[in-house]
Amino acid sequence: MTIRVVAFGGGHGLSASLRALRRCAPELDLDITAVVTVGDDGGSSGRLRAERGGLPPGDLRQALVALAGDHPATRRSAGLFQHRFAELAADGRTDGLAGHAVGNLVLCGLMELLGDPVAALEHAGAMLGSVGRVLPMSRQPVDIEARVRGVDPVRPDDVCTVRGQHQVAVTTGRVESLRLTPQAPAACAEAVAAIGAADWLIFGPGSWYTSVLPHLLVPQLAAAILASPARRLVTLNLAAEKETLGLSVADHLAALRWYLPELTVDFVLADAKAVGDPEPVHGAAESLGARLVLAPVAVDDGTPRHDPAALGAALVPVLGADR
Repeated sequence: MTIRVVAFGGGHGLSASLRALRRCAPELDLDITAVVTVGDDGGSSGRLRAERGGLPPGDLRQALVALAGDHPATRRSAGLFQHRFAELAADGRTDGLAGHAVGNLVLCGLMELLGDPVAALEHAGAMLGSVGRVLPMSRQPVDIEARVRGVDPVRPDDVCTVRGQHQVAVTTGRVESLRLTPQAPAACAEAVAAIGAADWLIFGPGSWYTSVLPHLLVPQLAAAILASPARRLVTLNLAAEKETLGLSVADHLAALRWYLPELTVDFVLADAKAVGDPEPVHGAAESLGARLVLAPVAVDDGTPRHDPAALGAALVPVLGADR
């Protein structure tokens, strides 16, 4: 029986989740859809967004590459999508291609050529032999803003507004609230349909404020998530990032409820070493209606990265469990 899975996120966290979901085969037959944030304004994506308009392509590219097929030709195409032009040319000069990932340029071109980001992503997915589907959370780009306390260490109690996904991601203060501009972007209709047809909705891992929570701030997505009959799984991060310094593991779960108070969750998956004392996390999971599952899902070298094979092995008994 095919299990329909929708994974939410962006960047490296969503990529890790998608690679892990692929490792669930052959034990599970999964139909995978990735729903990707569209708020990136840094690096190559930010430049293309500013100069050409349209959706920032970087997070979409990473999701496509994570789902690329295993045929040598498609693996080579995936490598091409990830290839980034050097910041300096051989003669030491910079040019317009400096720092751009080839896949970002391809997606930007496809979106202009086809006039629709979903059609562009479907075409790119065919180029890469993708084993799943990649969708934007909205067909329009969004800006992320945060109210942050303590940006200025001299005045640690002052609260100011930090604008832009990149600036929120690297802020040194404590994020107190998050919002999107526009405040109610139209959700991608295909993403809403996928959520309604899903058996599982998966949130995380990833940058909590800039990759995971933005989905809950799109009203049509939030309504679809609450209305969906799918079970829900949250995969927790292995370490705090700059944007979540000061947040405990349990606080990450509380943030989900803060932005979508009616949200309930079935399972929370975490790494035992990263969690430390499991009791606060167990309590936070229970407050969402979830069962805490602890499993060794990190790479062996001590860096805070999920191992796709280990995460996939942990996902199999959860996603394959009977209701």
